[in-house]
Amino acid sequence: MTRITLSPSGKSVEAENGETVLSALERAGYALPNNCRAGACGECKVKVLSGSFDQGLVLDMALSPQERIQGFGLMCMAKPTCDDLTIEWGTADAKPKLFPPKKSQPFVVTDRIARTDRVAELHLRPVGQPMRFWPGQYVVLGGQGGPAPRCYSIANAPRPDGEIILQIARIDGLGTSQWVHETLLPGTVLSLDGPYGTFIGDPAVETPILCMAAGTGLAPILALTEAALRRNYRKPVMLVISARTEADVYGRGLLDYWQRRYRNFKYRITLTREQKEGYLHGRIGEVLPSLFTELSAHGVFVAGSPEFVEAACAGAQALGAQPEHIHTEGYFGQAMPETPPQSQLVA
Repeated sequence: MTRITLSPSGKSVEAENGETVLSALERAGYALPNNCRAGACGECKVKVLSGSFDQGLVLDMALSPQERIQGFGLMCMAKPTCDDLTIEWGTADAKPKLFPPKKSQPFVVTDRIARTDRVAELHLRPVGQPMRFWPGQYVVLGGQGGPAPRCYSIANAPRPDGEIILQIARIDGLGTSQWVHETLLPGTVLSLDGPYGTFIGDPAVETPILCMAAGTGLAPILALTEAALRRNYRKPVMLVISARTEADVYGRGLLDYWQRRYRNFKYRITLTREQKEGYLHGRIGEVLPSLFTELSAHGVFVAGSPEFVEAACAGAQALGAQPEHIHTEGYFGQAMPETPPQSQLVA
C-alpha cells in the first residue's frame, strides 16, 4: 500500500500494491486528464516530487528522456515502488472534469426487473467500450426510430464490465416509459447517448453527507452512495427517502446490505400518505429536524421532482446547510441533455 500525496493541496489517496497512480486517483474520486491509458499520449503527465515508481513501457513522444530527468511521469502506467509518493497536482486541477458525451453507444438489455408497480429497472451491458461516466450523471434513451428520447439517471457507480442500471417510472402518456414497461425485452440492443449532467459535487471533499431522494430520484443518489462507500468514504452518510406509501418503496435489500456492511451509512424512509411501523411519517421538511439538529457542516445531495427538491433544500437550509454545499437534480418531464462547456470536459 502506498500513500499518494497531491501537492500543494496536501490531499492524499491510497494505492494498492501494483496499482497505477491514475487508477488510485480515479478510485478516490479524482479526474486526472487522460486519453490512451497506455503510455502513448502524454495527457496524464505530472511531475513526481518525491518517492519512486516503476514507469513501465511508455513512448518517448509521450515522455521524453529530458522530462524523465526532470521528474515527470505518465500516471496511467506509473506504479509506486515506495510507501509515500508525492506528485505536483494542484487543488484546481484535482477537481473532477467530465467525460465528453458520445452518441449512439450500443447496449444489450440483460434484464428488466419490476421494482414496484410503476418502476422498472433495466440492466444494460455495452456491446463495445464501456461508457465513462461520473456517479450522478444521466444518459438519453430512445430516438432513432424508437420512442421519443428521454433522460434517465444512472443508478450505479462505474463497474469494470461497463454495466449501466436505469430505473424508469411509468408515466401515463409518455411513450418512452410505456415502451420500457410494456414492450422492451431482455436481449434487445438499444443505444444510449451520454453521459450528461453535473450532479456529482466534488468526490474529493470529505464532509458528512445527507442525501434526499423521492421517486426515481433515488437512482443518482444510489450511484453517488455506492461510489462513496466503495472507495472507503469514512464520514457519516445518511440517506432519507420520501415515498407516498410502502408500496412505492424499492431498493431496501441493497440499502440494508450497505447499512450492515458500512458502519458510517444509515438510511430512513418517510411515508407521506400512510403511517407504518418502522417508517417516519410526513414530508421531508417535517422529518429532517427529528434526524438532525444542524447541517452546517454537511454536503447535501437532493434528487426528485422539482417540488420535492425545493422542499428538501428549504428544509436543509433551515437547519443551517450552506447553499454552496447543496447539489440538486430536479426531474422535468421534457428535459433534454445539455453538454457542459469544454472547460469542464476531460480532453
